[in-house]
Amino acid sequence: MGAKKNEIHPLRMEGYGSAGEGVARLDGQAVFVKGALAGELCQVQLLKVGKSAAWGRVAQVVEASPGRQAPDCPQYPKCGGCQLRHMTYGEELAFKRQKVQDALRRIGGWDGEVTVIHGARDPFRYRNKIQFPVAEGPRVGFFRARSHDVIDAPDCLLQPLPATRLRQAFRDWMAEHHIPAYDEKAHQGLIRHFYVRVNRRGQSLCAVIANGTALPRQQELIDALRQAEPGLVGVVLSINQDKTNVILGKQFRLLWGQDFLEDTLCGLSFRLSVPSFYQVNRDQTEVLYGRALDLAGLTGTETVLDLYCGIGTITLNLARRAARAIGAEVVPAAIEDAKANAVRNGISNAEFLCADAGEAAQALADRGLRPEVITVDPPRKGLALPVIEAIVQMAPRRLVYVSCDPATLARDVKLLTQRGYTLQTAEAADLFPRTAHVETVACLFK
Repeated sequence: MGAKKNEIHPLRMEGYGSAGEGVARLDGQAVFVKGALAGELCQVQLLKVGKSAAWGRVAQVVEASPGRQAPDCPQYPKCGGCQLRHMTYGEELAFKRQKVQDALRRIGGWDGEVTVIHGARDPFRYRNKIQFPVAEGPRVGFFRARSHDVIDAPDCLLQPLPATRLRQAFRDWMAEHHIPAYDEKAHQGLIRHFYVRVNRRGQSLCAVIANGTALPRQQELIDALRQAEPGLVGVVLSINQDKTNVILGKQFRLLWGQDFLEDTLCGLSFRLSVPSFYQVNRDQTEVLYGRALDLAGLTGTETVLDLYCGIGTITLNLARRAARAIGAEVVPAAIEDAKANAVRNGISNAEFLCADAGEAAQALADRGLRPEVITVDPPRKGLALPVIEAIVQMAPRRLVYVSCDPATLARDVKLLTQRGYTLQTAEAADLFPRTAHVETVACLFK
């Protein structure tokens, strides 16, 4: 590429990159342009020129796409929480469906079609858990894109209003009482993050993540939070004194109220502690899990294995349609929550194992377990090879794969295809509107 940094070129966007940036061609090389939409003609200033690709920004939109809209958030795009607020929601869904399609074709070698994306009925205020980073000022908000610079955000269109009110009360408490924020470079100061979880009924649970074992002016904080939000049920201190970017500490201490929140998902009741994993978009999770259950094709006679089961949300739903459901998860607290959730919902045909997914799958395979259906909902890195080998050894007739990363899903689909499985169906689901993330549910047959 003969182009140089800071040059401006008129470029037509041919499509999207994986993060929702526009993609154009200059001298045969790809140019990734943040903020540009497919089909647009833009004047693009080059910010970085590499050997095989370049990156730029929109200097001027010459011909705008009908999918462009004025951003509806004053923090956008300074805040790194959203990437797509310059798109209409219809354009966003089209991009996300294509993102899954492209990954499965390019990486997975699949020649099928992703014909469905399940869009959200309401793309606003869907997050039921928010973790606000804290910095001196005090600033309580979100990180600037690609940095650890905290933007003080009075409101966020992704979070429910109880979180907005609690965040303001917490910030005011810090300011009034001169509570020091944590400085991650110096490893000094006290307050690292402020955490809020909100359930379907509007009740909330708070946690303060601190570089210390106690809070000054603790009662004043509790009083301020309770006054700001009548639905508050508890305040927890999470002690994190490690030099780490992991948010939650390993020790928790109840400061007031109760240290859990109850919520309903797919007609089941779940008890959520501060560290419990729980999908942040409840309504869309019900859509996603509903499709996963449908694709599992259960008749009531099957044994089902659910790997990466967390607190049992998918396992317990499977148990209602199967003869036997087994969940496996490496986090001990999650397994205890899963067992308690089974009792809470009167489900007696579910059992849970505390083990790494690969170890659990291999142990069950060694015991001769032959589940007719296996479901997996792995972290972003996808399935480790030992997990895939153990699944193949158990030889389920059907594998339902819930994924939060199309690229690792596609990689695993290729590996499973090489081992005798065929991808029949893949559907996208938008659990994270206005961000570049997308979930997929896929069904493979032996």
